[in-house]
Amino acid sequence: MCCECWRKALDHPHAHFPCAATPSQVSFEEESQNPPAVGHWKPLMPSKGDKEEPEGGCQDAGGVDEPQSTEQLNVSRLRSSSVEIREKGSEFLRDELHKAQKELKLKDKECERLSKVREQLEQELEELTASLFEEAHKMVREANTKQAAAEKQLREARGKIDMLQAEVTALKTLVITSTPSSPNRELHPQLQSPSKAGFRKGHGRNKSTSSAMVSAASQNVAPEPVSWECKEVDSILFAEFQTWKESPTLDKSCSFLDRIYREDVGPCLDFTKQELSELVRVAVEQNTLTIEPVASQTVPMGKVAAEECGGPKKCALSGLPRTCKHRIMLGDSGNYYYISPSCRARITAVCNFFTYIRYIQQGLVRQDVELMYWEVMRLRREMSLAKLGFYPSEM
Repeated sequence: MCCECWRKALDHPHAHFPCAATPSQVSFEEESQNPPAVGHWKPLMPSKGDKEEPEGGCQDAGGVDEPQSTEQLNVSRLRSSSVEIREKGSEFLRDELHKAQKELKLKDKECERLSKVREQLEQELEELTASLFEEAHKMVREANTKQAAAEKQLREARGKIDMLQAEVTALKTLVITSTPSSPNRELHPQLQSPSKAGFRKGHGRNKSTSSAMVSAASQNVAPEPVSWECKEVDSILFAEFQTWKESPTLDKSCSFLDRIYREDVGPCLDFTKQELSELVRVAVEQNTLTIEPVASQTVPMGKVAAEECGGPKKCALSGLPRTCKHRIMLGDSGNYYYISPSCRARITAVCNFFTYIRYIQQGLVRQDVELMYWEVMRLRREMSLAKLGFYPSEM
């Protein structure tokens, strides 16, 4: 069959088209058109004109063999169906590929979103951990600060308790020693003569406190003004005292204490024995000086030679032969130094001054600023009188 007849047969499978091709051409074309994988197609039912081929194998010029046309028609149908199946399969695979690609894109987006969520959670976790550690360190620092402040307050409270207990003990001792037959002149200053009223506060000092009656009189009873004495506040001294009162301290670099050191404390504690005088001054400032009365038969104690400590008949500070009724000990050294009544009056005056300003610093004095100022001036006057050699006969 020629090409033209083959196309017509494909377009109209039930029509019959004559072909003028030779039998050899027809057989060649049939062999070339049949695929090698498909066997020879045989019709199920033979057609009416199905007869044996002529011996010569030649066809008439006006027609085509009917079985051969049916076979070609079936082959064409098979090919068209296979092409259709192949196209449908390709289309189905393309659809599936598109679906898989869309799902893959969605999976990628979800993975990216989850990665961002994980990074955000990790960052928040790190920030939370850092904030927790910082808060913990802050709480520890605050706890340590509060603990240190509490321990400091406890130490201060214990010190105040010890001081108050010593004051109470001293007051009890003074009260017990005062009887109607033998009154204590320090508890009853009205029994003293007017000329000796300025020295009514003696010095009964130990390691915990000094002159308990100074604090009692200065805190509770204001100094009674003398009728013949006139007072006038010095503006410079009062201003210095007010400045010191706002922030009380024992540092002698402030103008208030610096003036008192230069004008009163220094000259009052300036004895002939310079080395011992310096030790006495340091002990007075540190509140570690002890003064106690001695009996006539007491002998010098400690490691220092008798000449240096003085004796009942020689003052260790002035080096002069004097009757010594008291002795001093500096700190816990165990060495006693015998002192004359004049030296004792000078040391006692300075100790009374330091005791009073310590009470002001610790907040134990509840008085008006002007009253405290005049008490300080009275103590300065006692130091001035003592350094000039005036002292009561009781010493």
